[in-house]
Amino acid sequence: MRAAGLPEWQIDRFAADFARLEAGAGGTLAEEVLRPLEDLPRLVDLAGAEADAALGQTVVIKLNGGLGTSMGLETPKGLLEVRQGRSFLDLARSQVEAWRASSGSRLPLLLMNSFHTRGPSLEKLAGFSNGALPLDFLQSKVPKLRQDNLQPVEFPAHPELEWCPPGHGEIYAALRGEGMLDHLLAAGFRYAFVSNIDNLGATLDTTLLDWFSQSGLDFAMEVTIRTEQDKKGGHLARLASGQLTLRERSQCAPQDLPAFENIGVHRYFNTNNLWLRLEALREQPVPNLPLIVNRKTVDPTDPGSTPVYQLESAMGAAISTFPRTQAIEVTRRRFLPVKTSSDLLLLRSDLYRLDEKSQLQAVTPGPLPNIRLDPKFYSTYADFARRFASLPSLLECRSLTVEGDVHFGAGVCLQGVVEIQNPGPDPVWLP
Repeated sequence: MRAAGLPEWQIDRFAADFARLEAGAGGTLAEEVLRPLEDLPRLVDLAGAEADAALGQTVVIKLNGGLGTSMGLETPKGLLEVRQGRSFLDLARSQVEAWRASSGSRLPLLLMNSFHTRGPSLEKLAGFSNGALPLDFLQSKVPKLRQDNLQPVEFPAHPELEWCPPGHGEIYAALRGEGMLDHLLAAGFRYAFVSNIDNLGATLDTTLLDWFSQSGLDFAMEVTIRTEQDKKGGHLARLASGQLTLRERSQCAPQDLPAFENIGVHRYFNTNNLWLRLEALREQPVPNLPLIVNRKTVDPTDPGSTPVYQLESAMGAAISTFPRTQAIEVTRRRFLPVKTSSDLLLLRSDLYRLDEKSQLQAVTPGPLPNIRLDPKFYSTYADFARRFASLPSLLECRSLTVEGDVHFGAGVCLQGVVEIQNPGPDPVWLP
């Protein structure tokens, strides 16, 4: 890391994580020490508010460090086209510009970039300005470690693949280490709304901002009700002390898995939409978050390449480290991530529209259909784009399952419970 010219704060953080790895970190959080959450405050119960004063003291931070490798892309995930020729980053920019125009506030859009995403993302933001504030701050990069001996992996064919970002949990250290926290506080900013760039539901909400700014909290997490689709993901609970905590699947002992997956007991999961009081970040040490040891291969597209560990942390885990924290229940409409081609089909469909503030709005109040596209034929963006030359209407669709190689043309309308199967080796075109 020194040879690569990385600053000492990044090296110190990695050294601490490496020491925890050697000591066997990645421990469990036992079911017996947890208490299920009772009812939480709900956004729908809050009175609407404009939060004019707080809006002028707020910064929007988008986590923009990931590549779209899960969808077969080698470009920043934020640059993926999602609606009407516009990318996640285009929409985030337009939303902030709309808020500035309607409120007269100086609302900045700040990216937490990685070394993979900084150049292309800043190029995409050409012509956009945060005034005296920069457009981004940078995560560190850390070496991927060989699983057999914990040494930094060597991959001469693509040396850039020897490195990885250390997860979005580094936001707290990066805000300090890059000097951005001091810069924001000196400019009069007090609050930050933080979310993933690929969550189209994570838009600035002045009712939430008013609630948070009036609450005296240091940290608030938006949560929503778990469904069967979410049972393998992390959930929120309380420790015996009453402190909120986030438990990920990697922290769960095998005997506790049934309880972990019980969505009737552990009802809430983290949307990764967070509200931070910036003074609280300055007032306390950088949070010491649980270590996540991800097992990968050095080339994520080649399962036969060298097995490696990537040391990461999750920013939501900081809910157990701040003195004054709270979770608030929001509807599923604030959690619209694009992780798969099935998600992309849903959010590009006629079930949604972009409003005058470039925010995605559902056109019907009813439940949205469950969509499952055969991963053998729709796992990458290229596969998806080739098979959906035109998007079918989903307005009257309750669920959609596609198995096999099916291509969709113009004028297709799907209604009710739809199952399309093509067991043969040759593609089928609809209509």
